[in-house]
Amino acid sequence: MRCIVTLLAISVCAIANAADPLASSQQCLVVTTNSWKSDAGTMSIFHRNAHASPWLVQTRSAIAVRVGRKGLAWGRGVMNTASHSGPIKREGDDKAPAGVFPLRGVFGQALRADTRMPYLRLTPNIVGVDDPSSRYYNQLIDKSKINDPDWKHAEKMFGVDVYKWGVLVDHNLPPTPGAGSCIFLHVWKSPATSTSGCTAMAEKHLLDLIRWLDPSQAPMLVQLPRSEYKTFRAKWNLP
Repeated sequence: MRCIVTLLAISVCAIANAADPLASSQQCLVVTTNSWKSDAGTMSIFHRNAHASPWLVQTRSAIAVRVGRKGLAWGRGVMNTASHSGPIKREGDDKAPAGVFPLRGVFGQALRADTRMPYLRLTPNIVGVDDPSSRYYNQLIDKSKINDPDWKHAEKMFGVDVYKWGVLVDHNLPPTPGAGSCIFLHVWKSPATSTSGCTAMAEKHLLDLIRWLDPSQAPMLVQLPRSEYKTFRAKWNLP
C-alpha cells in the first residue's frame, strides 16, 4: 500500500486489489448507467451494520446523476480491470471512471461543513493539477506553497459553481500519467448537463451524502454500466 498526501493535508491512498473489494466497507454508493456511452445514470446508497452483514438500501429511491459527457471507461480503482472488455479511462477523454473506488474526503467553499469526513476548504490558490507531466498530477494543490510549479495547466476550483461542494474519489492512485485526474462527486450544472469525467448530482442530494459519509465505515463508490454491474455483482460481492 502506498499513500499520497497532498500539500493540503488530505490523505489519499490506493488500496490493494482483493477478491472482495468491499470487504472492509459498510457504506457504498452504486452508480449505474444504461451503457458505456450513456452520460446519465442513477445512484443508490447502501449501508450494512457489520462487514459480513447483508447490504441494506439507505434511500427509498435512486438519485439521478450525470457522468462524463462521453460515458464511462474503466478507471484505476481497487480492482485490476485492465484485462476487461470496454474502454479505458484516459486524461481528457470526457469519460467518468468505472470500477470500485474509495471515498476519502470532502471539499467545499464554506468555512466549515457538516461532515465526519476530512474537509478541505477551497481557496483561490487551490487548483486541481491535470497535467500528466507534472509531479503534482492528480492532486489538489495550494499553488501559493509551491516554489517551482511544473504544470502547464491546472483546473481552477475556487468560485466554480459545480465545486461548491464535492467528494474526493480515489481514482488513479498512485498516479499513472495520463490515466485520468481529479475525479469528484460534485454539484451538477443542471439535470441535463453531463461532466468532463466526474459524477454530478443535485446539491441537496450531495449535501445529504456529505452528512452521511463516515470515514470509519470505509465508504466506497461502485460505478458501472448496468450490464457490467450484473456481470460483476456476485463475483465482487456488490450490493
